[in-house]
Amino acid sequence: TEDPQKKRVLLKYSGGNYTNYMEGRNRFHKRDFSLEILNTSRQDRQLYEYVVSKASEEEVWQIQLEVYEPVSDPSIQILSRALANGSCTVTLNCTAERGDNVSYSWDSRDLSTSRLCSRNGSLLHLSYPLQNASVACACTATNPISSRVVTFNSSECNYEQGGKSPVGDVAFSTLPAPLLLC
Repeated sequence: TEDPQKKRVLLKYSGGNYTNYMEGRNRFHKRDFSLEILNTSRQDRQLYEYVVSKASEEEVWQIQLEVYEPVSDPSIQILSRALANGSCTVTLNCTAERGDNVSYSWDSRDLSTSRLCSRNGSLLHLSYPLQNASVACACTATNPISSRVVTFNSSECNYEQGGKSPVGDVAFSTLPAPLLLC
């Protein structure tokens, strides 16, 4: 004998009335038959079934719910910096401490340096002539529900010369996170 599959019923609707078996944990909207899971957590990430029974027929929809932690503000780390042949070469690494399924991209806020800063991934190998007064590259950390940006500004290659810190000037800006409706 096989073990029967057990399913937890969240809500049952019949004849215009409904019973919510997880009161306080979800909210049923009768006007459009949507079910809202309150205070969503990673434990809610699972396969759900929506079943409609009419006489001797039954329709079943399966819905995979994904729950993501928003991306935290990323930070930029200088992995290497070198001055050679009138050019500055810098390797930057952009990372966010928190967030699920995070992807990274680099771009520039300045058209004159857009080719220097355009890359996908967390690493950016940047090489620019010293006559460039300043290079500003922005790293965007993104996942399906949020996006955060941090900018690296470097005005000189040898940070010891002007008393600059080894991380250059880093400015943070935050974009609003879109609302994920399930």
